[in-house]
Amino acid sequence: MDHASENKRDWLTIYRYAVVIAGIAVLGYTASRVSVSLFSYGYILYCLLTLLFASRIVVQIPRIKGHISVTDTLLFLSLMIFGGEGGIILATFDAIFSSFKLAKTKLTLLFNISAFAIATFITVWTLRLLFGQIPELANQGFTSDFIMAICVMGMTQYLANSGIVAIAVAFRAGEPLWKMWKENFLWTSITYFAGASAAGIIAKLVGVFGVFAVLAAAPIVIVVYFTYTTYLKNVESAAQQAEDAQKHVKELSHHIAEQERIANALKESEEYFRTAFDHAAGMAVIDPEGRWLQVNESLCKMLGYPEEELLENGFQSITHPGDLGNDLANLYQLLGNKIPNYQLEKRYCHKSGDTIWVLQSASLIRETDGKPRHVILQIQDISDRKKAEELIHHAAFHDGLTGLPNRTLFADRLAMAVERAKRSDEYQFAVIFCDLDRFKIVNDSLGHDMGDRLLIELSRRLEECLRSVDTVARLGGDEFALLLDGIHSLSDATEIADRIQGALKLPFDLDGQHFYTSASMGIAYSRQGYDRLEDILRDADTAMYKAKANGKARHEVFDSKMHTRAVQTLTLENELRLALAKGEIVPYFQPIVNLESGKIIGFEALARWVHPSRGLVSPADFIPLAEETGLIIEMGFSILKQACRQVGTWQKRHRLNDLHISVNLSGKQFKHKSLIEDIRQIIENASIAPEHVKLEITETIVMENTPVTVDMLTQLKSIGVQIAIDDFGTGYSSLSYLHRFPFDSLKIDRSFVTRMTMDRESFGIVKTISTLAAELGKTVVAEGVEKIEHQSMLCRVGCRFGQGYFYSQAVDADSAEQLLLVEHPWRELGILSDIGSVGELSEIRYEM
Repeated sequence: MDHASENKRDWLTIYRYAVVIAGIAVLGYTASRVSVSLFSYGYILYCLLTLLFASRIVVQIPRIKGHISVTDTLLFLSLMIFGGEGGIILATFDAIFSSFKLAKTKLTLLFNISAFAIATFITVWTLRLLFGQIPELANQGFTSDFIMAICVMGMTQYLANSGIVAIAVAFRAGEPLWKMWKENFLWTSITYFAGASAAGIIAKLVGVFGVFAVLAAAPIVIVVYFTYTTYLKNVESAAQQAEDAQKHVKELSHHIAEQERIANALKESEEYFRTAFDHAAGMAVIDPEGRWLQVNESLCKMLGYPEEELLENGFQSITHPGDLGNDLANLYQLLGNKIPNYQLEKRYCHKSGDTIWVLQSASLIRETDGKPRHVILQIQDISDRKKAEELIHHAAFHDGLTGLPNRTLFADRLAMAVERAKRSDEYQFAVIFCDLDRFKIVNDSLGHDMGDRLLIELSRRLEECLRSVDTVARLGGDEFALLLDGIHSLSDATEIADRIQGALKLPFDLDGQHFYTSASMGIAYSRQGYDRLEDILRDADTAMYKAKANGKARHEVFDSKMHTRAVQTLTLENELRLALAKGEIVPYFQPIVNLESGKIIGFEALARWVHPSRGLVSPADFIPLAEETGLIIEMGFSILKQACRQVGTWQKRHRLNDLHISVNLSGKQFKHKSLIEDIRQIIENASIAPEHVKLEITETIVMENTPVTVDMLTQLKSIGVQIAIDDFGTGYSSLSYLHRFPFDSLKIDRSFVTRMTMDRESFGIVKTISTLAAELGKTVVAEGVEKIEHQSMLCRVGCRFGQGYFYSQAVDADSAEQLLLVEHPWRELGILSDIGSVGELSEIRYEM
């Protein structure tokens, strides 16, 4: 090593130590200003979500080659919500979290942490000097001061962060600072401004919806399949019980008819009567005063008395007190010749104290002068039938698994509460809609039996949290509803919700395995003035989904704003249906490029909503809604039809015979009954060769039902189209099944491609997928190519094709046609033979 190089290394070391010392000073000063109140539940949860999840997410900036790091955006947002010290602490932990694995030495780790802390410290104090307290900025409107503050925040963070790193890079490379900055960091300024702008917008949303609205992941999610299977089991069980009861009733009816026939025969023959009497199921003769005159052996066994002891008592003494009045009333009418006979269900008291349900038939035998002589009783034990009826009744109004009231019984009790609230202004009630947050994990990991046991134990805990007058019902799956009857105020309901959350903090013991869960709850309060039970259930459900969106493991009280948002979603759905009818949903085309030659070999067609007044509507706003409502089927076929027709036109107009089109196939489309015939018809009408059409199916869809999937893919291949497995590597593919699927290419998910220059693991995954595809004889298309480095690294691992913002974003048909006709810069860049220097320069930046 020459003297000059050694001198550069010494200066670099001195500079790093200086930054570390400055960083320690900054953190010490910041710590002295921190208030204990900063470390609230919301701030801690915000930090955890930022560190654990947000650092993995980036958002592409339209029309340029940069992206917004969600971590940077959330850091800016933390300054505006929790104040400068909160932002500096979050920045420090983020630097520790992101640099720990990347830093090769302790000095590099400390340098990274200190640099990020110093940059954030400079940003905080710059904003304070120019604009005052940072959180107060979020309370302003979109004033010039607010916009200027956002710009200053992004600019200061960018200059400070990139400046500190650029100096280190300059010392390391021995090049001028401006040159290092210009080549490696100047272009990144847009990401800071975009991140700051996004934070400013989100800060405004926080003012309306609260801070937890920012932390929530997109919907969630409901467990339809498991709810449906549980429902089928309940229905099957109830149906079987009903069938058994019906058979029992038929047998009983047949037996009663037989008994009536015997009674008629008794009138004709005393001897025959005695024979039938002794062998009947239960027979007795009583006098008009109700004393037993004669009983058969079957009746004695039925009631548990010896014949002598039974004859010493009247039938009234062993009749259940609750049925005696009705029985005597019928007997008096029979004796008074008002009715010829009677039959009723009643209860006898067994000698053991048990209750016996019987079907008692009574007929009167008269003297020749017409006076009552005695009454003949036919007594049939129907205890089993009554138990079956009780079980059927219980099954009709209770959940078969937990024994709790079901939706029907809950609705009855809720309807009574609604009516009572209408009659009395003092009466109040509330409904809590409760849904487990991670129930699917139990079913998927431990099995449905364990999931059922969890639901049973949960039911018991819910019952323990309520008063005796309240009702807890299982509506299905992991959804429960609680009716709080006769509460004094809303605080009673929120206290019970907190009590439930406390009960759920204790672990569930499932065969020795401790499992923790939580619940999201929505509360609807009767003071809203409900007239219909459907409305209060709807509102409680709406509030529950708000609780899930705000971070789960919490409760939300319904307000009218929630209903407004639900109505807005419904409005968007109606607009989407109208947009499909008017042809406002059109394909936008993103080029797929040969990485070696730079030639466009095809396009991927992506659905875009061109609204007549709002312009382009974000796919994130309508694609999930289309999936949920089933409109994705119509939309998917419409995009396929338009895209095939457009590519066919380009092929003929510009003699591009090999140009192909890729179109995404949704899961619901894939399960559509007429999928094969519809696709065949679309291709024929577009006058395009089937081999120029590539259908992209996500990895998750492919693995859902392997036998059905193989059959469907085989049918698609039979019409000549190509099949690509989209987002490969993000799902749960089994390599043992992969070779069975008749596909043509794999598409590497953009999350791996964009991290290749930062993450060795991602580069290894891309290389493995490329090698796997080569072994299977398939082609590979890489999504998310955003830099020349990405293109070069992909070529090295044998990936031939790519798409991404480095070439073009998705554009309309006219712009896509221009891409086909003109030369583009990427075609002249070539393939980098050695990116070592680039990787070396990027190392410090990415470790930050």
